[in-house]
Amino acid sequence: MTVLLLRLAGPLQAWGSAARFVRRTTENAPTKSGVLGLLAAAQGRPRGADLSDLAELRFGVRIDQPGTRVRDFHKAQHAESGRVMPLSERYYLADAVFVAGVEGAQELIGQLHQALGAPRFLPYLGRRSCPPAQPLLFEGSLAEGPLEDALRAAPWQASRWYIRQVDRTGASEEQLDVLMDCPTDETPDFSLRDTPVTFAPRHRQYTMRGVRTGHVNAPAHDPTAHLRRAAPNSLPGPSPYAS
Repeated sequence: MTVLLLRLAGPLQAWGSAARFVRRTTENAPTKSGVLGLLAAAQGRPRGADLSDLAELRFGVRIDQPGTRVRDFHKAQHAESGRVMPLSERYYLADAVFVAGVEGAQELIGQLHQALGAPRFLPYLGRRSCPPAQPLLFEGSLAEGPLEDALRAAPWQASRWYIRQVDRTGASEEQLDVLMDCPTDETPDFSLRDTPVTFAPRHRQYTMRGVRTGHVNAPAHDPTAHLRRAAPNSLPGPSPYAS
């Protein structure tokens, strides 16, 4: 099996699995329906297109930077009638970073990888008001083997400021939460109605899926990797701020 990994990073993200009237919530991590919708959009599939091949992909996500939950209020007006719509309450994840992955046949995964390199429709992180801040693909986005191994080995995608913050805690290893599709013959830790059957605007349908939770160690990182080597004749002396 082949695995495709996506870096989902942006100022705001929203991954809802349920909406009740004017209250639009978000899960703590990307949903399967949200990520498959992003992939379908990249391929240019119509809203009512068959999604059975995408729904069969095994899905998992690693929480590299959990972010902060924020609340906003939206006021809307009907474009044709001019009628003011009810005030809605919407939740987002701010400054979050995830590595989401799908596992499936090599041909389909290759097609999805190619589509993400030149998407037909612009990708967004759950809602149209949430564009990605970084490229979705990164070095190592295509991998062979089980999805669990790919998520364990993928480079840590958290922001530099977040990694520095973690380093200050003195922890020897950072544990990253992982959410995986649960095999049908196992008992899930919890369930979500977020496997899409159709994205047709007037008749969206989703089925339940089981989710298993776990943890992996954050891949080792070099905190000086982003620095450029100074020329030999311009090496500075000891820092006056060094302790």
